[in-house]
Formats: sequence, C-alpha cells, structure tokens
Amino acid sequence: MNLELFIAKKIHFSKEGDKQVTPPAVRIAMIGIALGLAVMILSVAIVIGFKKEVRNKVIGFGSHIQITNLDSNVSYETSPIAVNDAVLTDLSHTDGVSHVERFATKPGLLKTDSAFQGIVLKGVGEEYDWTFFRKNLKSGDVFSVSPKESGTSVIISKYLADRLSLKVGDGFLTYFVQESVRARKFTITGIYETGFLDYDKLFVIADIKQVQRLNGWEADQVSGLELYVDDYARLDSISEQLYFSYSEKKDRNDNTYYVRSIKELNPMIFNWLDVLDINVVVILVLMMAVAGFTMISGLLIIILERTNMIGILKALGHDNRGIRKIFLYISFFLIGKGMIWGNIIGIGLCLIQSKFQPISLDSSIYYLDAVPVDINILTWVLLNIGTLSVAMLMMLGPSFLITKIDPAKSIRFE
Repeated sequence: MNLELFIAKKIHFSKEGDKQVTPPAVRIAMIGIALGLAVMILSVAIVIGFKKEVRNKVIGFGSHIQITNLDSNVSYETSPIAVNDAVLTDLSHTDGVSHVERFATKPGLLKTDSAFQGIVLKGVGEEYDWTFFRKNLKSGDVFSVSPKESGTSVIISKYLADRLSLKVGDGFLTYFVQESVRARKFTITGIYETGFLDYDKLFVIADIKQVQRLNGWEADQVSGLELYVDDYARLDSISEQLYFSYSEKKDRNDNTYYVRSIKELNPMIFNWLDVLDINVVVILVLMMAVAGFTMISGLLIIILERTNMIGILKALGHDNRGIRKIFLYISFFLIGKGMIWGNIIGIGLCLIQSKFQPISLDSSIYYLDAVPVDINILTWVLLNIGTLSVAMLMMLGPSFLITKIDPAKSIRFE
C-alpha cells in the first residue's frame, strides 16, 4: 500500500460527524482553481469561435484562394482572364482543392424610386457553391444559373433590402457607368444577412453572363476563379504551390495568372484575428497565476495546521520526501475537485451561449450578432492537462516548508 496516499486521503476526506472539514482558505483556493479554469475554457472557446465565424464569412464571400489577372487593380472593375476547360480540370485535380468556380464583378448603382446605393454585382456560374448563402438566407431562395440563357434573378442583402424598401419578388434597376451609362433590371429571389456589414452592403449576386455582357467579354472570360481547399490548415502551402505553378502560365490573350489566398486579399482582417491569440495567452497566464497562487496559500495553511502531525511522522522516521508527497497528494485532490467544478461551469456556460445566445454583439463592429463559442476535445484536454501540470508544479515550492519543521518543536506545537 502507498502509505503517503493513504495518509493524504485520510487528511483530505477527514470528517467531524457528517461534515467534511475544509478550512476557509482551502475553499478559496478550490474556488480560485474552478473560476480560473472556467474563465480559460470560456476565453479559448470564444476566441476560437470568433475567429472561425469571421474567417468563414470572409471565405464565404471570397473563397480560400483566388486566381485573377496579374494586371487587375484593387477595384472591382477587373481585367479579364480567359479560362478554358483544361485549366478548370487541372485546378480541380490539384491536391487539397475541393471546388473551383468562376466569378466576375462589376461596380454599379442600384436605384429605386426613393433611394439609391452603390453596389458590386458579382456574377457566378452554374458550378457556384451556394452553401454559404443558403445558410444565411432570411427569405426567399437562391437562383439557378442556366449554362446557356442569361438570367435576371439576384439575391441581395437584408441591409440593401431594408435601405431601399425591397422584398423578394421585387424588381429594380442597376446602372453601370462605362463609355455610356447602361441599365439592367433584376428580380430579387432571395435576401441574405451575414452580419458582415462591409460585404452585406456591397454585394448583389447575379448570373455571371450579365457581367460578361456588360463588359463585352467572351464566354470564357471572367474576373477570376475561386478555389476552396479541403483543409484550412493547408491553405498557405496550397496557395504557394499554385502560385509557382501558374506564375509563368498565360491565357490565350497572353494574360498572366495571379494567385492569392484569402489572407493576402484581406490582410487587415486576418492580422486582427491573429492578434486575438495574444489576448488568449495573456488571459491563460493570468488565470493560471491566480489559480496557482491561491493553491499555494491553501497548501501553506494545510501544512501549518498539520505541523504537529509532520513532527510526529518525522519522529517515527518518515523522511521529508515522503511527507512532502502526502501534501502534494492533498494538493492534487483539491486541484482535481476545483477543476471538476471549473469544467462544469465553463462548459455549461459555453453550452448556454451556444444554444440560447444570451450575450449579443453589435454586428456593425464585431461582424457577428452574438458571442460565438467553439471548443474541440483536444483543446479542452490540453487546457485541463496544462492547468493541472502548472498548478502541481507551483505546489513544489511551498512543500519545501516541510523540510524546515523541527520534530522536537513541532510535536509541542498547537
């Protein structure tokens, strides 16, 4: 039998009558561990969820990787590239690429009888993946793109619909300034809302053939290609591979292909998301420090209360190492109990926020209308292992106090 573990259990689970004896300082230490772990779980879950939601919205509007004309400027009035079936087939069979689709953009002015708004008409082909917009539809439905006929159906954002007093089934005129002003009439089939106001107030999704006709392009000319990868962790490597693969290729009009990832297209947003990781690290360090120091004070109280017992054990021939193990076992029990409550509180609050979303956000500032939470099993396990390891390591220091206790004096200690 492990004598140290047996004594530790006797001390930790000792009772007076039917009540377990737990000094107030020790209770505070356990509460510190519980609250510290709960805050850490919430912090990591919120940051992971926030980064994932914002990232998915940016990707929903612009895909993981875009291939455009090298001569294109930073505006939505783009120079075309010619894309044949060989290029599409080659990209579709690239390792890590899950989907390829064409797009074309054209700035315009959406006008009704009472108001007007500058927009970007984004044309999409029959292969377009509607998953993102279907998920964010508020009314109506997406439209289907015919491979031959040019459709006039569009989906617009709730922001534009509210601003211009439009609803599903309404028609509106959009004006495009070229050598002469050209107008096109579109019919709304669906209204979406992503909460990403910068994009919601900008994009109207239409048939790609409308943009091609406005620009006078041929059937194989587009603003670019959008590529989706099957693993976001591989985005940089796939983007780099395609960049070098297509940097020397040209289309039939001698235009050079230009490959960029969504991170390069939106550097400010992704740099901002990366900064959030620093905030999480600071919170984790602070919470672990608070939890560790409260446990140190709790262990010191327990040692001082058991000075007499320590003296007796030393007098009976028990060495310092063995006695220290007793109090480290006690610390382990206390930390474990605090961590159980911390997990219950942290995961419980995550589930409540995920299901009922009681904490809301201003989507015009944070791009989301509620605080998102997302935590996986691996992250949760690492948080618990890290908390337990750091807390136990911090217990080693105060346990050395036992070596300073003199048996002769401590036996008389009350």
